[in-house]
Order: sequence, then structure tokens, then C-alpha cells
Amino acid sequence: MSDRLPPLTALRAFDAAARHMSFAKAAAELNVTPAALSFQIKSLEEHLGAPLFRRLNRAVELTDAGTALAPGAADGFTALAAAWRAARRTVDQSTLTVTAGPAFTAKWLAPRLFAFAQDHPGIELRFSATLRVMDFSRDDVDVAIRFGYPKNEPGLYTQPIISEWMTPMMTPDLAAQYQTPADLARAPLLHQDDIRFLDPAVDWPAWFRAAKLPPRFAAGARFSQADHALDAAQAGGGVVLGRISLAERALREGRLVIPYPIALSTEARYTFVCPEGAETRPQVKAFRDWVQAETASLGKFAEGVTFIEAADVVQ
Repeated sequence: MSDRLPPLTALRAFDAAARHMSFAKAAAELNVTPAALSFQIKSLEEHLGAPLFRRLNRAVELTDAGTALAPGAADGFTALAAAWRAARRTVDQSTLTVTAGPAFTAKWLAPRLFAFAQDHPGIELRFSATLRVMDFSRDDVDVAIRFGYPKNEPGLYTQPIISEWMTPMMTPDLAAQYQTPADLARAPLLHQDDIRFLDPAVDWPAWFRAAKLPPRFAAGARFSQADHALDAAQAGGGVVLGRISLAERALREGRLVIPYPIALSTEARYTFVCPEGAETRPQVKAFRDWVQAETASLGKFAEGVTFIEAADVVQ
């Protein structure tokens, strides 16, 4: 029996039929007639010298040979599709797909989209707001911006872009009511659950320890996403332990203020990630350089602030 591979079109027809367990549905997926699909599968069976399907009344099922072939055919077409997408990305210099978490997309990336478009009119920037772990070989994504602890992964280019720190933030009206850190003992506190993975914790009890104040464990409004907690703070709903990366715009526009010079820092940070070698592609490099320039403005809010490592206030 020859090891020569059969025609790709025949294998494609088999893969679709094996996934759908229906010649009619497979034909519809491939935009061919059922007769044409049946012909391709028959030619594949002749090439193999054995049937791949049992033709039943209004149904089909795989034979032993078909069962042996189906997983490899599916994996092969998946890998081929991923390789084709990767090849297309190497020659495409006009589009850039970036994925980042929903909060960072809403509070940092999206408000700056117009500025990037003005600076780079030849690049179409696309956002995918998700925390799902990306597989660059499978997903149609060029760059990921992720928040967490830095780590080096084989095959990936990584560059830290924002060192995160957190401090109490509130509206100017609330700041007039709670003029000292001790005044927070009677303030409504807002909580955010999306940073609960940080270890050591960066939360209200940790900040009160850093400020050398009795800890407060009072219940308050909880939010699954940091941007929602910031929105509540801007509406005057309470005091948030705001993340500088997400609150920069509200601080710059005066909707929130930082009344106390005490902040918690963490080793977790935002990292720019792309496949190794892709960082030199024109649109990826342009976006990376632009992000670095934009994040430089965060430094102004650190002036006069005392930073205390979260690890130094562990109870």
C-alpha cells in the first residue's frame, strides 16, 4: 500500500463529513453538492482500499479506518489553518489585532484609539476585550496586553509596560469630607474582586496597615471588574483603592483625586506580549512604541507619593 497522501480536497471532504456525520451538512459547509462530496469521499476510499463510512438509512457512521483517520485529519486542517493565518500576518502590515482585559480596554486603550489612528492612519487597530489565555498559533491576534506577574515563556516576546500601584481615590467632594487617612474609618469603601489573585494581597486591609491605621473589614459594594468600581467612585458612591493604570484619565480630568500620599505597589504589572520575532513587524513595533510613549505620562501621578510594597505589610 502506498504512503502517498491522497488529494487535499478529498481529505477536506472526509473531515467535514466526519465532524457532521452527515454528507448533506458537510456539503453545505464546503459549498458543494452532496453528489460532489460523495464523489470525493469515494475517491478517498479507493485510494485507501477500504471504506471510511458505513452508509446507513439517512445516516452514516465511521468504520474502523474512518475512526483512525478522523482525529488526524481534523488536527491537520486545524494546524494548516493556523499556519495559513500566521503566514498572512507576516505579510499584512495594515491591520493589528490587540487583546487586553475588559477593564484595561475600556479605561486605557479605547479612549486612546483616536490618537493612535491619527498618528498611524495606515494601520487598522482592532480590539478583543477578553481575559482568555491566548494561543497565538490558533487565535487571530497579534498582540496581547496582560496584567499579572512577569514570566518568560518560550516562543514569546514579552516587555513590561506599566508597573501597577494602588491608592485611595475619590471625587473632590468626598475628598473634602475625608481629609485624612484616619477619616476613611467612616467612609463607604468600594471593593474589586479582579485583583484577588494578587499574593500578597493588595486590598483595603493591606492599605490600612500601610497607613498604620486600624484595619477596616466593613462590608461595602463589591465589583467583579475594576472599571466598574472606578465608575462607582466617579459617581460619588464611595472610595476605591484605585489602580493607576485604569484611573489615569479620571485623575487627569479631575473626576477623581488622590488625597493621600500613601500607595501600595505590587510586582504584578502589565506586559506587552507577542510571538517572538513579531515585535519587529512594522505595525507591531509602531503599537509597542506608541504604548510606551503613552504610559510614560503615568509618572506624573507618582510625584510626592510614598510607595509601600504589598509584601511589606503582610499581616
